[in-house]
Amino acid sequence: MAWNKKIPANPVVAVAGATGAVGREFLKVLHDLDFPASEVRALASARSAGKKLPFDGCGQVPAGELTVQEMTPEAFQGVDIALFSAGAGISKQFRQAVVDAGAVMIDNSSAFRMEEGVPLVVPEVNPQAAFEHNGVIANPNCSTIQMVVALKPLYDLAHIKRVVVSTYQAASGAGARGMDELYNQTRQFLNDEDLTIDAFAHRIAFNLIPHIDVFMDDDYTKEEWKMVVETKKIFGDDTLAVAPTCVRVPVLRNHSESINVEFDAPVDVEAARAALETAKSVVVDDDPANKVYPMPGLLAGCDEVHVGRLRKDPTVENGLAFWCVMDQIRKGAALNAVQIAQLLVNQE
Repeated sequence: MAWNKKIPANPVVAVAGATGAVGREFLKVLHDLDFPASEVRALASARSAGKKLPFDGCGQVPAGELTVQEMTPEAFQGVDIALFSAGAGISKQFRQAVVDAGAVMIDNSSAFRMEEGVPLVVPEVNPQAAFEHNGVIANPNCSTIQMVVALKPLYDLAHIKRVVVSTYQAASGAGARGMDELYNQTRQFLNDEDLTIDAFAHRIAFNLIPHIDVFMDDDYTKEEWKMVVETKKIFGDDTLAVAPTCVRVPVLRNHSESINVEFDAPVDVEAARAALETAKSVVVDDDPANKVYPMPGLLAGCDEVHVGRLRKDPTVENGLAFWCVMDQIRKGAALNAVQIAQLLVNQE
C-alpha cells in the first residue's frame, strides 16, 4: 500500500549526516536547485551538535549558517523529507522514527535498495516508482546511477539483452579518507617514502585496484553485484544481463565507465547518438577527430552523465560501445536524492 501523505509545496527538509561529504553536497544541491524548502535541518552525531555549517539558502530559507542538531528520533518531528547519507546502520536505526514522524526518508545508503516495497529511483529512468513508497525511497549505488542514465535512451530504442561494464571509480568513492590516502601516497611515492596503506586494500597512488567492497561466493565483489541487481530493479527487467568489473583508480573525483551494449534489434550509431543528445541529464562529448571525449579530471561538479567514444561493437550482432563520466558525489548521490524529493513535491 503506497504512502498517502502529500508532501507540501514548501516542505521541511532534514539532512541526516550533514557534516559528511555527501551531506555537505546535499546542502549545495538544495541551494543550486533552489529547492522550495520552508526549513532545512542539519542533523549529525552528538559530537557534531552545535557546529555551524555554511548554507547559501534555498526556497524560504535564507543564506547564512545552519546549526547542526543531534540526530535523535525527536529531531524528525515536523519533517516532511529526510535526506539520509549517514551510513546503512544509521539509516536502519532511524527508519521507524522518520516514518512515524510522517516524513519520507530518501536514503543514500545500501540499507534498503533491494528490499521489497522500497522503490529504487533514478528520476530520468523510473520516476513513477517514487510514488510507490511506504515512507522510504532508496538512492541507487553511484555506479548504477551513472550507467542507467546513459542506458535509458538506448533502452528506449531497442530492448537491451546484455551489458558489459568496467568501472573506473575515483578515490572519493571511499569518502574523504580515500581522497586523503591518494594525496598522501602520491606525495610519499614521489619522495621515495614508505607508503601508508589504510583506506584501500593496496596502494592507490600510480596503481589500479580491481576490488571495491567485499568479494562474494561467486568471486564478484559486492559493488559489482549491486550494479547487476539494481539495474534489473530500476528497469523492472529481470532479463537484462549485466557483467561488471569495478576498479578503483587514482583519480580524486568522478567515476568513469566503459560500456558495451547488446540489443535485441539493430541500433545504429547515429540513432544512438541522437537519442543520447536529446536525453535528460546526458551530455554527448564525442568528437574523436578533435580529441573530444569525457575525462574525469575535467568534469568535477557536473550534474550530467557525459558520454563519448560512441561506436559500433562488431563482436556481437547488435552492439554499441561507449565511455561515460559522472560526478559520483553530485548525480551519484546528493543530486539524485534531491531530484527524487522534487518529484514528491511536484506530485499532482
